[in-house]
This record gives sequence, C-alpha cells and structure tokens, in this order.
Amino acid sequence: MPINPVRFRQSMEEMARVGATKGGGVNRLTLTDADKEARDLFALWAGDADLDLRIDEMGNMFARRSGREDDAPPAMAGSHLDSVPNGGRFDGSLGVLAALEAVRTLNDESIVTRRPIEIVNWTNEEGPRFPPSMVGSGVFAGAIPLEAAYETRDSEGARFLDELERIGYRGDAPCTPRPIGSYLELHIEQGPVLVNEGVQVGIVEGIFGLTWLRVTMKGERDHAGPTPMHLRRDALVGAARTIAAIREIPEKLHPEFVATVGELSLSPGAINVIPDEVTFSVDFRHSEPELMNEARNLVEEAVHREAERENLEVEIQDVGSSTPTAFDAGVAQAVRSACEESGYSHRSMWSAAGHDARYAADLGPAAMIFVPCVAGKSHSEEEDMDWEDGCRGCDVLARALVKMADS
Repeated sequence: MPINPVRFRQSMEEMARVGATKGGGVNRLTLTDADKEARDLFALWAGDADLDLRIDEMGNMFARRSGREDDAPPAMAGSHLDSVPNGGRFDGSLGVLAALEAVRTLNDESIVTRRPIEIVNWTNEEGPRFPPSMVGSGVFAGAIPLEAAYETRDSEGARFLDELERIGYRGDAPCTPRPIGSYLELHIEQGPVLVNEGVQVGIVEGIFGLTWLRVTMKGERDHAGPTPMHLRRDALVGAARTIAAIREIPEKLHPEFVATVGELSLSPGAINVIPDEVTFSVDFRHSEPELMNEARNLVEEAVHREAERENLEVEIQDVGSSTPTAFDAGVAQAVRSACEESGYSHRSMWSAAGHDARYAADLGPAAMIFVPCVAGKSHSEEEDMDWEDGCRGCDVLARALVKMADS
C-alpha cells in the first residue's frame, strides 16, 4: 500500500503557504484568521476524500472514513494545524496531512478496514495565545473543563469562546470522552537524536513528565556605588547562583534528564541600582516520577541555600505539571512492524515535548512516530525536514494505521 509521495508533498507545501512568514516558517496562532484558513483547507480536502467531517464544541475536527464495523471505536490519527509565533511548517501539520495521505491511499486501493478511521486536527495544541497547551485534546479527554477553556483570554483580552465562534469553528458535536480503538501521531522529533544517530524512524514509547515552577527571590534595593559588597542583599546574585545550580541537576540524575530556566525578570532593572527582586521559571522533564520528585527537592535545596547565602526571602510557586505517560506496547509494535516491513532503521525513544497523544492515551491505546528534523531545530522558522524522511514517516503511519484499523 505505497503512499503517493508527490501528492503528499504538494499538500504539505500548500498548507505551508497558509500563514507563511518571510523566513520560511508559518504563523498560525490558534483561532486567528490563518488558523481558520488552514482549517478550511483541511475541510476541503476531507470532503474531496469522501470523509464525514464532524466538529466538536472545542473546534476539534474529526474526518471519518467508514469501516466494515462502523460502530467499533475508531483508529484515530492526526495532530494539529496551529503553530507557535513564527514557527515551523512541519510541526503538527505533518501528522494531520500524513494521516490524510494514508486515507487517500486506502481510497486509491479500495481498501476497507474493519474499524472506521478518524483523522483529527486538535484545537490549540501549541497554547501560546490561549495557555495552556493541548487544550482541545485535554477537554476531549476530560482532563480540562470545557467552560474553563472557553473563558481563557489572550494577552489582548480576547476570549477563547468568542474567537472560536468568530472563525466559525464552534461545532455541534460534544467534546466529551469517548472510546478510541487506537491513536497514532506522526511528528518531527523536535530534537537532534535521530538526525545525529542517522536513524530514520523513532518509535515513541511515551512522553516525559514535566514540572513548571516560578521562583521569586527578594532582597533589598540600594545604590550600586556607596553600598559595600558585604552589606548587599542582591536578589540577582542569589538568582544567578541558583540558576547555575539548577543547570547542574540533570547530570546528577540521568543522562536524559533536562532542566531549563527560560524566563527571568528583575526589579528595578537599572544599571546603578542593586536588584531587590528577581523572578525566574524552572522547567524540568523526565520519564521517571521518582527522578522528577528528586529534582524538585534539589531545586528547592538550591533556592533556599543561595537565598540564605545572600540573605534573601523566597517564594516557590507551582505553575503546572504532568506525569510521565507510557504509550501502549501493542501500538508501538505495529509501528515497529511497519518499519521492518519497509526496511527503515528505527529506535525506541521517549518524547521530551508534550503532544496531543498524551491525552489521547487516556482514552485508548496510543503511540507516536518521530522522523528526523534538520539539526533538531523546531518552534522556529529554521525548522526543516528532508522530504524523504517525511515520506518514510507517512509510509510507516499508513501501514501501522491499517494494522490498528483491522485489529
């Protein structure tokens, strides 16, 4: 059941023109006009493929192909069409359009599967306009209340529900949990492991858990000139030492453990004033809950140690967290078998980034497929992918999807 690589690439390139940026990326924030245009294009293609399109209350789009046992829980595949600001053209759209190409190929071959197949475009996977991320799949899985999602506002005060209705994608179908026969999501890796190792396909067996913290350290504002060094309560010095200590935590725990400080603000921010308050974020991720707990303890130890050293007051706020999610061994094996049938090199791995598969796994057996991206770069206009890698991923998705739809 070979896919049509020319058709697949043409679809990807046409979608990439929606919200295209001068730097070669895309700008399709959730519920913007560009998001609507991408949705409209996907809806058009779903109709051309004789798929039954249903849109739920969150704007999640489900393009359904009937099966011999049409009441059976569907084999689902997809991802998202929204992007981060000035993001890449493959992140998300690869999974949606590869699933579409798989169904087009089934149509070409007149193959009818036992289960129905549903291609899904999840709403607001990325989350920068309406935090948090993965909201559409989160509501669908029952992990996020619908009304809470509706009331989320962007930085300019626009309400999620109003914007969903403005672009015409508040559907009639209920956004509530329902059984899924299986779920597959193809994605670029968004990291350098596959490309550095020369491996063609990643079989994703789970998603890292993550913890987000926000740390505030308070000292005393004073003049940068007359204040002796030994009398200073410099919040920035305490924060800098703490951040340096956080940077060393992963090597104490596990080679795949990651920790990041990505936000920092200080007051008053003047060249001749000792900072009296600094706030910074902490993001750490891994697959083992025990190591996540240990990392939390090490972060707190570092904060309090450096605060005492500089005579500072501290506050540690929980911003968000998720537990590690292990995927289904049977779905992962279907992906592995598809790789072996086609002769593709492959390796097992976990995802350090969040994906909608994390919530889909709450409703049925799920797994993901990774393909290499150039230099491991993503969430930027520099994101790129060799088309051969994308077509391999699409081929693996199509083969595995048929296995799951006939299971």
